[in-house]
Amino acid sequence: MKESNFDDLDQDELYEHYKYTATHGQEPLRVDKFLMNFIENATRNKIQQAIKAGNVLVNEQTVKANYKVKPFDVVRVVLAHPPHENLLVPENIPLDIVYEDDELIVVNKPAGLVVHPGHGNYSGTLVNGLIFHFEQLPKNADNRPGLVHRIDKDTSGLLVVAKTDYSMAHLAKQFFDKKTHRLYYALVWGNVEKDEGTIEGHIGRSLKNRLQMSVYPDGEHGKPAITHYKVIERFSYVTLVECRLETGRTHQIRAHFKHIGHTLFNDERYGGNEVLKGTTFTKYKQFVENCFKVLPRQALHAKTLGFRHPITKEILHFNSELPNDITDCIEKWRHYTIHQKED
Repeated sequence: MKESNFDDLDQDELYEHYKYTATHGQEPLRVDKFLMNFIENATRNKIQQAIKAGNVLVNEQTVKANYKVKPFDVVRVVLAHPPHENLLVPENIPLDIVYEDDELIVVNKPAGLVVHPGHGNYSGTLVNGLIFHFEQLPKNADNRPGLVHRIDKDTSGLLVVAKTDYSMAHLAKQFFDKKTHRLYYALVWGNVEKDEGTIEGHIGRSLKNRLQMSVYPDGEHGKPAITHYKVIERFSYVTLVECRLETGRTHQIRAHFKHIGHTLFNDERYGGNEVLKGTTFTKYKQFVENCFKVLPRQALHAKTLGFRHPITKEILHFNSELPNDITDCIEKWRHYTIHQKED
């Protein structure tokens, strides 16, 4: 079933095929010539085509063919399909299963666990754990066992996994038809002006940084994306928001909130690991850095998941409590805000 929500999520995904770090003695050399020295059987024309398509990154930035590689530059070739050697191997990875029957599984994924192999993570993923614990999981259109949707590595929270082909197709259609219920909690930089609102804008891969997604004017680039939000609590310089997804694009919440000037707290890929709001006092900077240590990843949690059971047709609804790293960070901000008002 190619026309699925999962396909919408993964169409812009890139896989690392090659990675080379220039040595300290590297003479300035065009990046296309540099890659010719490493990639067996590659023609210069094909390498230049990959560079033109934005599939060659130097220090995580796209470059032109005439870019001169310097000592310690990290050169990566990323493509839309996984490497041929990417074979799934079962691994005994503990799973936090909150629900299971003959048709499906609901998993509470911890932050730091990659959902499926890719981007240099070819083992130690949720999928490696799933195929260890469950035999004969159905494969989706991208040949990934059990997966109907996914969340980012450093996002925690709920995922539904299909155990049969029928459930795979049925659940995928629910996501595609926007009939699932998904709520995320996010801590974002700044004091969000409105108590609730909707963020709309096409999301596609950034033309400047292939590891980021950007928001574009309607129809210019990417696919339509809609995020509804509601403010839960304000802490002067950051805001806790609840997000309801109407669509499921890659990095949707992260890209949408950066677009409106409220990057997710400690979201390194989108610049949220800098002190983006607040005072210039040294103590404030130290406080924020301490928060980063408590929450060493983007502040995003897939809190609620609801869908119709493929067989019984019953509406299933699951809730995952915020993990300790997010609650500890929120508590620090709560105390800081109270003390600021008292002062």
